[in-house]
Amino acid sequence: MLARVGVASTDELFEAIPAEHRFPRLDLPPALAELEVARHLAELAASNRHLEQMACFVGAGAYYHSIPSAVAHITGRSEFYTAYTPYQAEASQGTLQFMFEFQSLACELLGLDVANASVYDGSTALAEAVLMAQRVTRRDRVLVADSVHPEYRAVLRTYLGGRGLDLVAVPTRLVGEALAGVELPDQLDQRTACVVVQQPDFFGHVKDFRAERLAERVHAQGALLVAVVAEPVSLGLLAPPGAWGADIAVAEGQALGVPLQFGGPWAGLMACRQEHVRQLPGRIVGQTVDMEGRRGFVLTLQAREQHIRREKATSNICTSQTLLTLAITAYLSLMGPAGLREVARQSHAKAAYAASRIGRLPGYRVLTAEPFFNEFAVACPTEARQLRRDLLERGAIGGLELGRFYPRLSNALLFCCTEMNTRQQIDRLVEALAELGGAA
Repeated sequence: MLARVGVASTDELFEAIPAEHRFPRLDLPPALAELEVARHLAELAASNRHLEQMACFVGAGAYYHSIPSAVAHITGRSEFYTAYTPYQAEASQGTLQFMFEFQSLACELLGLDVANASVYDGSTALAEAVLMAQRVTRRDRVLVADSVHPEYRAVLRTYLGGRGLDLVAVPTRLVGEALAGVELPDQLDQRTACVVVQQPDFFGHVKDFRAERLAERVHAQGALLVAVVAEPVSLGLLAPPGAWGADIAVAEGQALGVPLQFGGPWAGLMACRQEHVRQLPGRIVGQTVDMEGRRGFVLTLQAREQHIRREKATSNICTSQTLLTLAITAYLSLMGPAGLREVARQSHAKAAYAASRIGRLPGYRVLTAEPFFNEFAVACPTEARQLRRDLLERGAIGGLELGRFYPRLSNALLFCCTEMNTRQQIDRLVEALAELGGAA
């Protein structure tokens, strides 16, 4: 190899690196036996705290839900766990089948006609949906409610930054003492490619978009309606985006059987109406029969840069989150409609109980107007960051600081409840808030 690159020795190969930096002395402790290393690592791990030790009241796009133990057993099987990607359909029928079943579940969950085999996560799914709407409409203006997850909007800005598209954020109104949502149709015009809304929104609020005839008003201007679902468990109770007129719907799949695992990797769900299928990015698995009439599965409509000219491709996101979509498929299959509905019901009921108790505390005010799903914003009588630190000392992860994203809500926290929160945990949270607020 040295001869091939035209050098005589390894010293010559690395001569661009100053000699004093080539073999630095590492200040390492003496070597340990395997047993001693395992004990040391266990001690380090014990300094961390995890969600089985604490009461978690934070969501904001990352949700702590129960996962049936069978999910890990299924995803841990070697034929799935070590599989890469189904380039050769004849060698990957098992992988292709569950991808097809995942797509079918995504269509049912989101209420639309066709889904892909996932993209990276919910935020990139939103960015892809907006680019898809731009290709369909050939317009260059995008209206986004600022009640869409702020990190999703940040990813969207990154995607659109070099494409010359006009991204318009429509602010959430504060009416009286409650967050009242946005008025998107007022800003619609003939340049608008799409309108983006989130349901439930970032503050947890649920809107009746069907009664508001949002889709009709968007379509009247020739634009598309893009729906974001950051908490997909909500679809156990709420109407799916397709039912209230969304043309494209995206969701983060983490809450459906994927652990929190330090924020990723997760899996993005993406579905659309049949007439837009040729603009849908990513992998799409189709069902067919072979020459002997046996059921089989193939990759279809492969409008990816690996198969066609780059400028004709619908997306450069081409790696589906296959192992994680298997977890989602297993979770939804094990839970079924009734199970998902029960998880959603418990999550909402516990959030409603927590909000009613917190809202009665002196100095606290619930900002999220009813109805909400399992999240609600609370204005606090003390500085939100310090309040959160004090709650951590009492064994509770007490909400997200909204001031990070919304300066006018600097003393507000976004709380979340799921089926994992007990009544005792909620009562202890309320007692801690009362104590901390009274000491201000």
